[in-house]
Amino acid sequence: MNDWFASLSYKTRKRIALLILVLGLPAYIVVAVTIVSTLDRPSILLELAIYVGLGILWAFPFRAIFRGIGQPPPEE
Repeated sequence: MNDWFASLSYKTRKRIALLILVLGLPAYIVVAVTIVSTLDRPSILLELAIYVGLGILWAFPFRAIFRGIGQPPPEE
């Protein structure tokens, strides 16, 4: 799967990353809040641990897309 992302141009990866941040991240936040709200308000430390865990977990599948996006565009 990493090879597929490597074959994309910088501009395409940048557009996909923006799409993920603008549409995917808010949807993931709604899902995370829904999951925590179904637990009948756990203790504050458990709730914090769940949010931190889910906050880190969402980025792992998109690691290859976000890698190098903040850098200047490579010379082609």
